[in-house]
This record gives sequence, structure tokens and C-alpha cells, in this order.
Amino acid sequence: QAPLVESGGGLVQPGGSLRLSCTASGFTLDYYAVGWFSQAPGKEREGVSCIPRHDTSTFYADSVKGRFTISRDNAKNTMYLQMNSLKPEDTAVYYCATGTFCIGSMLVAGVNEGSWGQGTQVTVSS
Repeated sequence: QAPLVESGGGLVQPGGSLRLSCTASGFTLDYYAVGWFSQAPGKEREGVSCIPRHDTSTFYADSVKGRFTISRDNAKNTMYLQMNSLKPEDTAVYYCATGTFCIGSMLVAGVNEGSWGQGTQVTVSS
């Protein structure tokens, strides 16, 4: 599996914004579908957003449509999640990942084709 390093999480008030970054090392990010997941304590990881391999399409969970934007900068081997108009229910650990394809906002990876970032905490609270 290829390593991914995340940054950009933190504490923000409702209505605020954060920009999460995820940089790949040792492999070319452009070769993979990429996505972001969120996981609250005691919950399963949920697909937030996804970009298919070799495609410009983007997919979002209904809960974040119109507020979050996923993007990829292949020259920097980095993917991003711009998070605007944040709500308390967005509070979770966010993970970037590589994979094979998207099913809606969910990134799916075959065996030995997926990699996870370490996760970055996003807390939205007044």
C-alpha cells in the first residue's frame, strides 16, 4: 500500500471553513481513484466524496453537497477537501484514501489497491 499524509484539521466554529490536504509519496496519485471518508467515534467510516480514476467527475454525499469540494492537483501529487459552511454534525476524523473506483461518494478499492491516510480530526463547535 502507498503512504498518504494528511493535514489541515482543527477546531472551527459553525459556519467556518477548513481545507484538508493529502499528499502521496512513493507513487503517482493520478493512477488512482481518490476519496475522503469521515468517521465519528463508534461509527463506521462513511464516504464523503470521490473522484474516479482517469476522470474529472466528482461525487458527494448528500449531507455535504454544496458545502464541500474535492479536488486533485496531480503536479503536486496532492488531493484536497475544501470544507465550507461547517456544521457540528461534520465533526469527525477525516481520512483520505486511494482506490479503484467510486460508487457515489464511496471510494472502493480492490485488494492491494487501496491506501489510507492517518486521519485528521475536524471539530465543529461554538
